Amino acid sequence: MTQHHGYVDLQINGIGGIDFNESNLLPSSWESALERLAQDGTTDFLPTLITDSVDSLCLKIANISKFCEASAKEPSIPSKAVGIHLEGPFLSDQAGYIGAHPKEHAMAMDLDALKRLVDAANGSIRLVTLAPECDPKGIGIEYLAQQNILVAAGHCNPSIDQLRCAIDSGLSLFTHLGNACPGSIPRHDNIIHRVLALRDTLRVTLIADGFHLPLWLLDSWVDWFGEQRVAIVSDAISAAGLAPGIYQLGQQKVAVGADGVPRSHDQTHFVGSGATLGRMRNLCESQLSWSSERIEKLFKTNAAQWLGLPSD
Repeated sequence: MTQHHGYVDLQINGIGGIDFNESNLLPSSWESALERLAQDGTTDFLPTLITDSVDSLCLKIANISKFCEASAKEPSIPSKAVGIHLEGPFLSDQAGYIGAHPKEHAMAMDLDALKRLVDAANGSIRLVTLAPECDPKGIGIEYLAQQNILVAAGHCNPSIDQLRCAIDSGLSLFTHLGNACPGSIPRHDNIIHRVLALRDTLRVTLIADGFHLPLWLLDSWVDWFGEQRVAIVSDAISAAGLAPGIYQLGQQKVAVGADGVPRSHDQTHFVGSGATLGRMRNLCESQLSWSSERIEKLFKTNAAQWLGLPSD
């Protein structure tokens, strides 16, 4: 099988002090982020926009889509945005599940609003994360699938029947399994076990920074799902690659501790990650002794194939 040439990150909110969720991201900031990503070894990525008002998201999407279009025209650039990951606003507003997203902008599926968001991107949206229970009839999922946009569940707590319905409507992924859910959940019927039960029809992304998931659990889940069904994402925010301090994600301030982990100001939950895919790869190689073949699949080729990127 031909191999993709560098890391492929399906979910990155920012890096090196640059926040992709800024209302009006400057070209100079964007270029700085591309340089940082290239240095890390990431050649293809989806800049990720989190929940906001529909009006605000449309402006951000339109702005980022111009950068994506420029990427497509410049084959020589070392790191390119191959589309946008829209994470929200159709997410569960329930405590624990909403995670770091602004609860006041979480909403039930509204097809007109969804079409506005997709239209604002001018074809650049490649992945949407939503809560299946916010789209119980699958109308938004069906629409996205028809547009050849990957649909993932995340920040959600659907019943197993709602999850099955979403899969039947075109949902094929689950975003950062094991995160964006409360610290305590029912021991049997919970979102993690529902996804595991449907692992033959769902692919998952996992955050491999050693904090979002214990590394032993990450290792087990890769075995359970199978290497072909897992992609590692960074979920990095603007703090990635920088010293501890206070950083920005959209409208909120995020505190990064001495351990390099971004947390909410009240310390109740993680807010994205402070690690890049390069750092995560080193961790998995040194702590889990993953083979080069497994690294290749989980950090590069799986995500590339899911996005339909050309192989080298």
